[in-house]
Amino acid sequence: MAYGADRGHIARKSGYFITFMILAMLAGLPVAVWLDVSTLSQGAVKRQAEDMSSLITSIRSYYASNVVGRILAAHAAGDDAGTVVTHEYAEIPGAIPIPATLSLELGDVIRQQQANITYRFLSDLPFKRRAPHPLDAFETNALTALRGDPKQTPTEITRSGFTNTFRLVTPVIMGKACVACHNTHPESPKTDWKVGDVRGIQEVIIKQPFARNVFAFKYLLLYFLCMAALGIGFIIFQQRQTALIQGFNRELESANEFLASISMKISRYLSPQVYKSIFSGQKDVVVQTERKRLSIFFSDIKDFTATAERLQPEALTEMLNEYLTEMAAIALKHGGTLDKFIGDAVLVFFGDPETNGAVEDAKACLRMAVDMQRRLGELKEKWRLDGTEEPFVVRMGINSGYCNVGNFGSNDRMDYTIIGAEANLAARLQSIAEGGKIVISYETYALVKDIVDATPLPPITMKGIQREIVPYAVNGLVGADRNLRVLSEHFAGLDLHLDTAQLDPEERARVRAALVEAMAVIDEQQTPSTT
Repeated sequence: MAYGADRGHIARKSGYFITFMILAMLAGLPVAVWLDVSTLSQGAVKRQAEDMSSLITSIRSYYASNVVGRILAAHAAGDDAGTVVTHEYAEIPGAIPIPATLSLELGDVIRQQQANITYRFLSDLPFKRRAPHPLDAFETNALTALRGDPKQTPTEITRSGFTNTFRLVTPVIMGKACVACHNTHPESPKTDWKVGDVRGIQEVIIKQPFARNVFAFKYLLLYFLCMAALGIGFIIFQQRQTALIQGFNRELESANEFLASISMKISRYLSPQVYKSIFSGQKDVVVQTERKRLSIFFSDIKDFTATAERLQPEALTEMLNEYLTEMAAIALKHGGTLDKFIGDAVLVFFGDPETNGAVEDAKACLRMAVDMQRRLGELKEKWRLDGTEEPFVVRMGINSGYCNVGNFGSNDRMDYTIIGAEANLAARLQSIAEGGKIVISYETYALVKDIVDATPLPPITMKGIQREIVPYAVNGLVGADRNLRVLSEHFAGLDLHLDTAQLDPEERARVRAALVEAMAVIDEQQTPSTT
């Protein structure tokens, strides 16, 4: 159950993480589009500025070479003196502007037509009687850099709110006509110009609110909005499914706990082997039997009715439950299938549903019986200390043979048990045993004779069995060398369980002394008085 809860917790954490990642990716889509649009806007502004600057430079160059240059050349040759080239051309009829003035006034025209475009023609060496050109830090640095290397193209891009501002500066290089004009003009601040010198700069400034370019991607944005709605819908659906599954899991956990509790309670009414075979699917719960070779154990408390009359019901119940609990634990320890409790009687069999072979099953059954007598001796000592003068004395019988084993009953109510004359024989053997003794059949003795010391008893007959039954009274178990013995005697006035394999030399001496003393007391009581 704890493992299932851990898996559920991990699944919930994974679901939350996936949801967070989906939301983060959906939120990141507009940001990615915004960044892409900003980059595209910057690239477009840069190309527009470069194209504008190149266009104006081409116009000025053409004007300087093919208009002003030709007129000045004609003046120098004395062919034409009617056209005046001056920056004050507006005050002289028929005059034309010099290239610099053309550039300045062309910039004013562009600014009037394009509010987001500014063209500036700047120089730190303006003609006399003309206002100086104000230069900011970027323009000053650009002019200085271009005079060092005219091949540069200084640029600057800034962002204010949602508007990109791009500034592009190119050099104004003195041509042949310009050099001739400036070096001879009376208002020129410098008269040693050379072809290729950088007189000033021309600057194109373009401002573009790139936010409006977002709507150029209206179909893409619509797609993103649809995908976002779909993703959010999927997340909501997934959360509802998760909540539903969690509810199912809680119900399943509750049902599993209930079933586990019920199965645990049911297991108290079944032998562990039967319970395991049913719940593992090895056996079907149907009315079905089969014939198998089993070793059957039957025990009964001698004179139980008389014992019950001597004891209070509460004390009797406590003793009987303790006795049956201990016997059931020993049967389970040795691998026996506990068939049932019949009042104070116990029925155990070996060979189904698990078996180790007829020989090993019979040996396990015998060892179980001896172990039960040993434990019973310990319980009797405990009961005597609790105030019970004559505790239980148990007789036991063991038989080996073929029985019908399986589910007997109806489809609505059945019982897993054994039926057959061999099972009845085990009960009969128990009935002829002395108190505290174990009696086995010859069929069992033949299977366990290498581990048991037993004495044959007079043959008996039994209804339903044609052959004559030869019972054997078990004296004890022996080891592999047949010198190690387990002696067990339990009846009123004596509780003896002697396992010589577990005694060390010092303990053997103490046991021998105790047995000699006990025999002396018995002999003394049996000797008739002479007085």
